[in-house]
Amino acid sequence: MKLALALASSMLAGSAGAQTVLTATLNNASENPPTVPTTAGGQPRAASFGTASFFIDSAASFMTFTATIFNIDVTGTQTPNDVNDNLGNAHIHAGPLVTPPTNGPVVWGFFAAPFNDTAPNDSSMTPFTTGVGGTFSGKWDLGEGNSTTLAAQLTNILAGRSYINFHTTQFTGGEIRGNIVAAVPEPETYALILGGLAIVAGVARRARREDDPSST
Repeated sequence: MKLALALASSMLAGSAGAQTVLTATLNNASENPPTVPTTAGGQPRAASFGTASFFIDSAASFMTFTATIFNIDVTGTQTPNDVNDNLGNAHIHAGPLVTPPTNGPVVWGFFAAPFNDTAPNDSSMTPFTTGVGGTFSGKWDLGEGNSTTLAAQLTNILAGRSYINFHTTQFTGGEIRGNIVAAVPEPETYALILGGLAIVAGVARRARREDDPSST
């Protein structure tokens, strides 16, 4: 029965895994200073926003990401009559003092300059066929970085001292930003964890009863 308890505990640990999942919610208000998008003629344009998810493998040897943004022209042709919303570049920023809303240095660029997804180049960008916006993805390998490396920035990233942002013609310092934080487990994940804990607890109770028949 002790073996069964060990196996149950091992299965629970394996289901949770050692990988790290992070997320970011990008918007104008999170930039420092906050941004208010307008057209080149000074008229209001739709607020830009987006979401991003990040995955660090169990060996912490790479970090992949996917980001989807809206109301930013990612090709320069989606809104040909206005250049203010044209995407200029996009990065991850991090540092030991980078807590919201503090700005920090670029540590990894994945669109335009600096471009650091180079060893190898795993980046991709898929523009929306209608409207403005698109989806970006890439892989930050250990040796890559903008005068730094993933290995050097992992502590900052895991401590919430990093953010992703997208820069435009109007806002060269960044139009939308999202702080990179630990993902909140979905309800299904909570149910799986609780179910696994219940199994382990049940096995433990049964083991105690077999070891001590007088226990109830």
